Amino acid sequence: MSLPGPNRRKIIHVDMDAFYASVEQKDHPETLGKPVVVGGIGSRSVVAAASYEARQFGIHSAMSMAHAKRLCPQAIVMAPRMQRYKEISGEMHRIFKKYTDQVEPLALDEAWLDVTLNKEKIPSATWVATHIKWDIENQLGLTSSAGVSYNKFLAKIASGMDKPNGLFVIPPEEAADFLSAIHLSKIPGVGKVTTAKLKAQGLDYGHQLLEVSREELVRNFGKFGGQLYQLVRGVDERVVESNRVRKSIGAEQTFSSDVAQGPLLDRALDLLFQRLWARLKPENRRPKTVTLKVKFADFTVITRASSDSKGLTHRKISDLAKNQLASVHRENPEATFRLLGISVSGFEASKPQVISPGQLDLFSYAELPKNLPSNF
Repeated sequence: MSLPGPNRRKIIHVDMDAFYASVEQKDHPETLGKPVVVGGIGSRSVVAAASYEARQFGIHSAMSMAHAKRLCPQAIVMAPRMQRYKEISGEMHRIFKKYTDQVEPLALDEAWLDVTLNKEKIPSATWVATHIKWDIENQLGLTSSAGVSYNKFLAKIASGMDKPNGLFVIPPEEAADFLSAIHLSKIPGVGKVTTAKLKAQGLDYGHQLLEVSREELVRNFGKFGGQLYQLVRGVDERVVESNRVRKSIGAEQTFSSDVAQGPLLDRALDLLFQRLWARLKPENRRPKTVTLKVKFADFTVITRASSDSKGLTHRKISDLAKNQLASVHRENPEATFRLLGISVSGFEASKPQVISPGQLDLFSYAELPKNLPSNF
C-alpha cells in the first residue's frame, strides 16, 4: 500500500534530546546519570526541561516544580541559562548549514531541513541525517533524534518515534500503512482535549479516522478537522521556509503570588509592553492584531484581541492592551491574576520557496552503508 502521487522532497526533522537538561549535564559532568531538572525554584516555577533520568520519575516539562520535587526529592534543580542554550543552538545551525541552507527552526532545539538539493550532494536523506547526528555528537557532545520523510508533518512525527538518539524514516511507500496504524495522539496538534474528543467518537487510530468524511471532521473540529483529514492521508504541502517570518511576537509573566487589580497589575502590563516592543522593533513590521492573555488564580485563561487592518503603531498597541485589561477588570472585578501576557500578530506572510517535484528522486538507495541505523 502506498500513497498516491507523493511529494518528492526530502525533509529531515532534527530534535535535540532533553536539550536544556542535556546541556547542563554536559557542562556539569558530576550530574551525568542523575535526575536533572531545569527550571526556577519559586513556588510558582515550572519545569522547563527534565533529563531522561528525571523523566523516569514522571517529571516532564510544564509540570510545576513543586510537583516535580515531590516525585523525585533527589532531583538536581538547575536554573535555565538561555544564553548558553542559544550559543549551542547556533552551533547546531552551523552544522545544519554544512548540508543545506534550507533550514527552518521551530525552537532552539529543533528544526526542519530540506535536503532535496543538499550541499554535499548525498543522494539519501537518511544518510544526511546520519551525518548530522554524528556531527552533533562529535562536535557538541550531545545527542539528537532525527526523522526523515517527504514532508514536514511526517518528518516531525518520525523524529519522536525512537528517542533518545534515534533515527526513524518514513519513505513514501510506507507512509499510508504507518498512518493507518498511528495513534491519533501522536499527530502534532492533537492534545489531550482533542484526543479525548476523538476517543468519544470512537476514533483512536489512523485507520478509523480515514473512514470519516472531511465534512464531518470540519463540523466537529472546525478548521483543524480539515487539517486532520489531510494529515492522516500523508498530505502536507508546506515547504521548509529558511526565511520564515514570525507569525506572532509576545511576552508574558507568571507572578510569584496572585496579583489583584490595581497599580501593580498596570505596572506589570507596562513592563510586558516594554519587553514586547524590544522584540518587535527589530522586525521593522507592523502587526495588525494585539492580544491580551490573562490567567486567573483559579487557572481560568481568557484572551482579548483587537485588530486594525491598517496596522498598529507603538502607541496604538499600548492603548489597545490597556483597554483590554480594563475590560477584563470590569468583567471580573473580584478576580486576582496569576499570569499576564501580551502578543501581536497578523504580519504579512513571507513567500516560500518551492522546489519542482521533478528535480530529484525522493529517496535514493545508492551508497548507503550497510550498518546505517535505519529501517530504510
